[in-house]
Order: sequence, then C-alpha cells, then structure tokens
Amino acid sequence: TLLLIHGLFVNSDHWRKMLTGLQNSDDSGKTYRVYALDLLGSGWSSKPFRDDPTAQSINGENGRFVDCDSTCYREQQQSTSSSSATKSNLRKIRSAPILENVPLGTAAGGNRLATSLELRHPLKSPYNFYTWGEQIADFTHDVIHNDNNKDSGENSKVTLVANSIGTMSALQSILDEPTLYDGCFVINPNFRELHMAEVPLSPLAMPLVRQIQSLLRTKGHGLFESLATPEIVTEILKEPYAVTDAIDEELVEVLLNPLLTKGADEVVFDTLSYSAGPLPEQQLSDSAFPGDIPVWVVYGEDDPWTPSGRVENLAKVCNNGDGPVERVLGLEGAGHCPHDEVPERVNELLSQFLDRLDGTN
Repeated sequence: TLLLIHGLFVNSDHWRKMLTGLQNSDDSGKTYRVYALDLLGSGWSSKPFRDDPTAQSINGENGRFVDCDSTCYREQQQSTSSSSATKSNLRKIRSAPILENVPLGTAAGGNRLATSLELRHPLKSPYNFYTWGEQIADFTHDVIHNDNNKDSGENSKVTLVANSIGTMSALQSILDEPTLYDGCFVINPNFRELHMAEVPLSPLAMPLVRQIQSLLRTKGHGLFESLATPEIVTEILKEPYAVTDAIDEELVEVLLNPLLTKGADEVVFDTLSYSAGPLPEQQLSDSAFPGDIPVWVVYGEDDPWTPSGRVENLAKVCNNGDGPVERVLGLEGAGHCPHDEVPERVNELLSQFLDRLDGTN
C-alpha cells in the first residue's frame, strides 16, 4: 500500500502521471493499492483561517513542546472514547521548541551545525509539518486501514512517497507513529531556504524577512490574485521544471484551480511565513527515527531548489552515514518534480524500492 504526499502549493493531482504509470507498468503480477491525499490547506481540502477554533484544536503543535500546556486532540479522544483505541500507537514526544547544534548540510555538500533550530510556527498556524504528519497518520488509520479491513481483515504497513516539503510531513508521521509504515521514498527533498536556520546571517536578516512576510499577509492579496492566472503560473513552473514539455494546460489547471478557492491565499501566506519547523537532516538524525524503516532519496539533478551536493551528502550528515538513508539517486535532465517530468523513470526506481521492502531485491 502506497500513500503519496504532495509538495508546496500543489495537491494530490500532481501525482496523476505516476498513478497511471503504476497502474500500467508492473509486469510482475504484483498489485498495489495507491492513495494520494490533499494535505490540510492544499488542493480541495478545507482551508480554515489559522485562528479558527476548530483549526487550532487540530494544530499538530498542541502537546508537542515541553513548555506548552496544550493537549493533542488525539490524546483527548483517547482519554474520552474507546473508539480511538486503534490510534494507541501515537507517541507525541515532547521536545524543546528550539533545538541547538543540529547537524545540517550545505549546498556544496559539506556539513555544518545550526546553533539554533526553531520548531514552532511563528504565527501558531495549524499549517505546519506536525499537523500534516498527524493527518497522514489519521488517513492511514481511518481510510487505508478501513479499506484493508473490508478486503482482508489485515492492516498492512504503508509505504510513504513524498515530494518537496511533503518530505518533512512524511518523516514526521514516521517519527510519531512508526508502526504504521515500512519505508519512505523521497523525491526531491526541500531544505526550506526561508527557514531561520537556512537564512545567511539569520540574526541580522530575519527581522527584515519577518517584515516582508507580515507585509504579504496584510497587503499581498492583490498580488496573489494578479499572479494566480494560467499565463503566470505557466511561467513560474518553468523555473522548477527542467522538462518544460511537461508544463501543459492540464498541469496548470489542476494546480491553479484549487488555489482560487476561498482561503487558499491565506494558507499560502501562512506557509511563506513558516520560517521554522523540522528539517530533513534533523528528522532523519533523530534518535527516535526507527532503524527498520529505510529511506531512498531520488532527485532531479537540474533542480534549482534542491542543491545536488546537499542531497548527495544527506546520508553522511544523518548519524555519520549510519542513519536510515540507504540510497541517493540522481536523475539527469529532471528538475524539482521528476514524478511529473519523468514519471516512468521514477516509477522504475520506486518499483525497485518496493522490491527491496518485499525482500526480493
């Protein structure tokens, strides 16, 4: 069973080519059940305002940090209802809201220590990797396991496939509920250039970045509307896409239409203001990350947003090469979205990963 996790400002339809390829390409007789979901605030999912009480009640940062008195909604459910027993594997480990001396990579493929890594969303927005990680786990419990029980009565483990910033959501879900998953196939991880741990001269630069983020939230709606047109979106996609032939009317339509729904602009601005939260190296180096859940990383070598040197060094940064990252594979001629640019090549590597999980390769 596969669960596909989309990237920044896109949605589950971004996987449409890969889904078709998985359906048509396997000659081994194996069958896969494949799901793709819209994360909260993306695609056709709900997009409540960040201060909405319901949105705040499911904020994944609730009960997450040692200095907060909030409670995770799932912990509340478990304490009041026996129907939540199937989610008893939840282990929200409280951590400090700011981590110190975190090993990260550099664009050139080197190593560095981030003296400070802020995990909490500066706006206390529910649009964060902890919320999305919990949504992935909830989807696994409530949808995938429900379907499995109808068909076979068994809850098989799920393989996560994630692109871009979907990587952090997937890895966080594994950290929270490792018994649900058997592997993670990452496509072009995003290292979040606007994270305060990534911004050069952060103590000096972040006040200016915060001002720009605030200005966008208060005055940027007109700019958003002017950019949310098929012509502009087509031009924007030419930056991350190395295979520009993949940018067609269908792609523009499936990405743009959900961005025109009510609340989408607020989610975009909240996400652009999210200069905090977990980073891939930090998650993969976490002592809580299970050693029996392998991670493969595939990336487009012509991706302007994901430095190839940093991706290639990912395994070494994580626990000095003794972490969960087993393979890092570059795809020549592909950009930030290989699953949409060269889906047949990505599906071939995904099939190899699934064979590895099955013990047949």
